[in-house]
Order: sequence, then C-alpha cells, then structure tokens
Amino acid sequence: MEFEIWWLLGIPILFGLGWLAARIDIKHLVTESRALPRSYFRGLNFLLNEQPDKAIDAFLEVVRVDPETIELHFALGSLFRRRGEYDRAIRMHQSLLERVDLGPEQRRTALAALGEDYLRAGILDRAEEAFRQLADSPYGPQARVHLLSISEQEKEWTRAIEIARALEAESGQTRAREIAQYHCELAASEAMRSNAAAARERLNAALEANRKCVRANVQLGDLERAAARLPEALALWMRIEAQSPAHLALVGQRMLETHRELGRGDEGLRLLLGYLERYPSPDLLDTVFQSVLETEGADAAYRLVRDELRRNPTLLGLDHLLEAEIVGASSPERRRDLELMRNLVHGHTRRLARYRCAQCGFKMRQFHWQCPACGGWETFPPVRSEEFELSS
Repeated sequence: MEFEIWWLLGIPILFGLGWLAARIDIKHLVTESRALPRSYFRGLNFLLNEQPDKAIDAFLEVVRVDPETIELHFALGSLFRRRGEYDRAIRMHQSLLERVDLGPEQRRTALAALGEDYLRAGILDRAEEAFRQLADSPYGPQARVHLLSISEQEKEWTRAIEIARALEAESGQTRAREIAQYHCELAASEAMRSNAAAARERLNAALEANRKCVRANVQLGDLERAAARLPEALALWMRIEAQSPAHLALVGQRMLETHRELGRGDEGLRLLLGYLERYPSPDLLDTVFQSVLETEGADAAYRLVRDELRRNPTLLGLDHLLEAEIVGASSPERRRDLELMRNLVHGHTRRLARYRCAQCGFKMRQFHWQCPACGGWETFPPVRSEEFELSS
C-alpha cells in the first residue's frame, strides 16, 4: 500500500473531532454539577472531614430539595444504620419501597437494606419476612446468611440446619461445625425433657456431620453417666484426646469424679496427671491440685504445683503454690504472711481466669460453645486467658 499525501488531511480532522467531543463532555459535566444543590457538595466535604452529623444534615437537605436522588437515599440509610439510628434507617428505606418509580433491582436493594435495618434493631420477625422475599433473587445467598443468624437468635435449630445445608450446597463451603453444634443444641433440649434416646440420636448426627465435634462426646458422656453407665461415659470422654487434647480440661473434673464413683480414684488421678504432663492447662492443674491436696496432703500438692510451675509458669499456678504453703505452714505468723501474698496474687488470677473469644476478644468466666458477642461457634479456646496470652 502506497502513502497518499491527502491522508495527512485526516489528522487535523480527527484532532478537531476529539476536541469537540471533549468540549461536549465537559459542558455536560458542568451542567450536571450546577444542577446538584450546593448542599450535596457541603455534605461530601463534611464526610471527607469526618463530620458525619453535619454531612447527614446537608444530605437530608438535598433529599428534600430533590426527591429523585435515589442513590443518596441508600447512602443515608446505610449511614443511619452504621450510627445505630435504626429507626431513621428503617424510615428511609421504607420510603424508597413506597415509590412507584423504583426499578426491580433498586427495589430488591432497598428490601435487603430494610431487612438489615430490622435485624440490627432486633425486630427479627420483620427482618425474616424481608429476607424471605429475597430468597429467589440474586440476593438469595446473602439473605440466607441473615436468615441463619435469625434462626440462631430464635433458637430454631432445625430450621438452622436446613438453611446451613442450603448454603453449603450453593457455596461449596462446609458448615459442618455449625450443623454439628445445632444438633448438640437440639440434644440438650431433648435431655432437658428427659428424652435420652432422642438426645443420643441428635448427638450421633452431630458426630456424623463433624467427627471432631468435642461437644457431642462431652454430652454423650454426660448421658451415659446419668444412666449409671460409668465405664461408657469415661470411654466417650477419653475420645476427646483424639479430637482436641486441649478440651480435656473441660471434662477433667467429670472424669475424676466418675473414677471415684467406680472406686478407682487413684487410677483417675494418674490419668489426669498424664494429661497434665502432655497437655498443660490451668483447669487440669486446678482439678489435680485439689485432688492431691485432699488425698495426699499439702506437701505432695506443693511438689506437684512447684514442678508444674517450673514447666509452665503462670499466676494461676503460683496461686495454688501459695495455697499449698498456707495449708502446710508451721506457724500462725508465717500463715498470715503467706495469706497476704496469696490475696494479692488471687486478685490478679480472678481477673485472668477467663475464657477469651479468638474471633472478637470477648471474655467470660464460663466456657461457651458459642460466643455471646460475635455469635461464632467454637471460638473460645478451652484455656484461660492468661495461658492463651502466653501461648500467643
């Protein structure tokens, strides 16, 4: 192909067309900017300067002047929800849903936002109704996650199992841990009604869903013990070592008492001493220490705690060491001095002796399978917070 001189004429023509298009875009942008109320830009400025209260006032003024600003309605509703002003967020999203000019996609978005408003406000029945309307929409998976949370809060465990399985099927991500816990919750309800057979069935279903479900074996052992099948109870609790050795601390006292009921207290103590050596735990130490103090005396308890402190130094262990020394003190004056020291240490150990959620950091004196703060399942490590901090 040969070069033609007249092609050079195309360059200024193309340049001119580009310049004209840019001018048209700029003019359109300026026209749109002038059409927006000044309050809109003031609101943006307030947001950039982290002044949300003034930003809300400015945006509300925009909404009053121009009711067609649908996206601004959504933004304001989300802002109200984040600030905890759920009633205002609900009114904002309800007003959107009442508009006849709202498109199908925008209507679904408004309904999803309204469901979240109700959920945050604790109005669970209305939140559930909103999310159920979205079940067959593109918002379906997100709606089912919220419905699962509502089922947990309402303790509707059978429904929670159905929703969790549906989420598993559509996402491909396992929810075995949650499903097993739901079965355990149902088993606990059956046990409260003295329906041991139904409780066992639920706990076996929990282990079928998640073979590492420690809680299922804990509850199965409790059922066997209540039915006076003590060896079977011990066998179930001992399975926990293969599932999660750290959780043995939760059943240490049960195992010791059951061995004593069988007339094998010494065997039970040796078993726990072996666990303590392999899986150090303040709770196991407490159980073993109290048993040794009762059966073998202060000197043996002192040696036990001293050796454990050398391996795993903790304030909780020091508390027990001082307790053993107080019991074996030779004079009232020395006992008073030791009691003074122990009182100082004990004040700190009471603060430290808490379980802490690994997901949100919430602390509690009692062990829970579900965190009351963040709702996570099995997020509490079965160790007191002092040990958790040291191991971290």
